[in-house]
Amino acid sequence: MEPIRLPAREIPVPTSVSEPAQSMVGLGPLRQPHQFPAPDDLAGWRALVTAEDEAMLSLIGDRVSQRDVDVRELDTAGVRVFEITPRHVAASDPRVYLDIHGGGFVQGGGELCRLMGVGSAGRWGRRVWAVDYRMPPDHPYPAPLDDCVTAYQALIAGRSAASVIVGGVSAGGNLAAALILRARDEGLPLPAAAVLMTPEADLTESGDSFRTNLGLDPLLPQSLLPGSLLYANGADLADPYLSPLFADFSAGFPPTVLSTGTRDLFLSNTVLLHRALRTAGVAAELHVLEAAGHGGFLGMAPEDRELDREIRAFIDRQWGA
Repeated sequence: MEPIRLPAREIPVPTSVSEPAQSMVGLGPLRQPHQFPAPDDLAGWRALVTAEDEAMLSLIGDRVSQRDVDVRELDTAGVRVFEITPRHVAASDPRVYLDIHGGGFVQGGGELCRLMGVGSAGRWGRRVWAVDYRMPPDHPYPAPLDDCVTAYQALIAGRSAASVIVGGVSAGGNLAAALILRARDEGLPLPAAAVLMTPEADLTESGDSFRTNLGLDPLLPQSLLPGSLLYANGADLADPYLSPLFADFSAGFPPTVLSTGTRDLFLSNTVLLHRALRTAGVAAELHVLEAAGHGGFLGMAPEDRELDREIRAFIDRQWGA
């Protein structure tokens, strides 16, 4: 079928959002498209990851490093986990948010994993286990997912799965959903709930927004297919453990909250995953922020804080708090 061809046009900053959100949208692209290394150029991928991680550290480091939390580094059967506990949380409280960081499957490890976990602990007011999973180019699929499953197994070995919520952003949302599918298929008890924020749920990039929002999303200026192929390591991108959108959710999945924005490159990922969950009878709610791209408005607008309140309320409901 022939594609629809539109003339070049300007997309104005909408007046339908708050002034801080308008200011963020008005900045335009925050990242420029770049040339991905060849799949076998491991040195090139390592250099790209280092540069991207350094840029992200400079963006978020000072914003979250001063949170009122205690951090411990754990070894869970060879997988490094940062346990981050807000100081108001009682040591006897068994509830843990298992946090799986984003970064296109190749970025966000080490210090960034710790800082993003600190941010999650501050946003949700709960103890967090942030999984510092292995990543490509040196550790492609299934190593990252294996590490997340290992951390989950270690977590539920000492507490009821009902006291655990699994969440992730972007690639972390993919891994969070895939972890739950693996746990279900391997006969492990499921967590109380899932928090999937702008999840990279379809590595085949079949959704509409991969074309309609291309160039509008300030953080994702291009297809991430090269990184997805690197991560998949020759496996079928449509496999549900790689693209959870294509899973059979009727076989079991916990209550889920999903979030995205109208300018998010992953808008279709999130909307389609929400519909798949609902069709399978899973309790799922969806929050879509007007004019927001991937990552919302980077925490700079009241819309971000409103979304945080919604997700925190969802978490509290699942834990009966």
